[in-house]
Amino acid sequence: MIKGVLFDLDGTLLDRDNSLLRFAEDQYERIPELHHVDRDQYIRRFIELDARGYVWKDNVYEQLVREMDLKLAWERLLEDYVAGFRLHCTGYPHLREMLTVLKDRGMKLGIISNGFGEFQWGSIRGLGIADHFDVILISELEGLRKPEPEIFRRALDRLELHPEETAFVGDHPVYDVEASRKVGMTAIWMKAAAGDASCETDHSITDLMELPTLLRN
Repeated sequence: MIKGVLFDLDGTLLDRDNSLLRFAEDQYERIPELHHVDRDQYIRRFIELDARGYVWKDNVYEQLVREMDLKLAWERLLEDYVAGFRLHCTGYPHLREMLTVLKDRGMKLGIISNGFGEFQWGSIRGLGIADHFDVILISELEGLRKPEPEIFRRALDRLELHPEETAFVGDHPVYDVEASRKVGMTAIWMKAAAGDASCETDHSITDLMELPTLLRN
């Protein structure tokens, strides 16, 4: 019987693609030094270089400054991103509704996210969902990263649950699905932005509101 659910953050609860687009649009409008570059070109290239979050933003902005001959320091753009991204965080549809349903059933809930502590906490607060979770583990603060098994076991210990009592929901086939299955958890692949990609998983969902029904059944 599933008694708890652990979630990835980016690409699972946070619609990172949409959030990043909203931030990039706002950054361009606010910073005059960017306006000698075509708006759509700047936004498109920023998102390309970001590579779905797998390239550090210092590298992204350094590259942008070089390519587009921007008349400002890349550090200024990075500082703006770190300070401002949380203001544009958008969850996937039915995010809060889904969490409320699970909490009302007495489920224990948690997040395991790779990333920088202060930044990821900013995203969680930006979504307004921090109070729904019993535990939140962020890799920088834990000194561990997915797919390392220990970060999953640490979360289970804090929830006081066994692996077989816990589901893990995430979008990454290796860091989330494969890694949680190896620990003995039920893996649920969030494939909202996966397109035609495939993943060996226990279950999959395309909408967060599918999760309460899946767990009940």
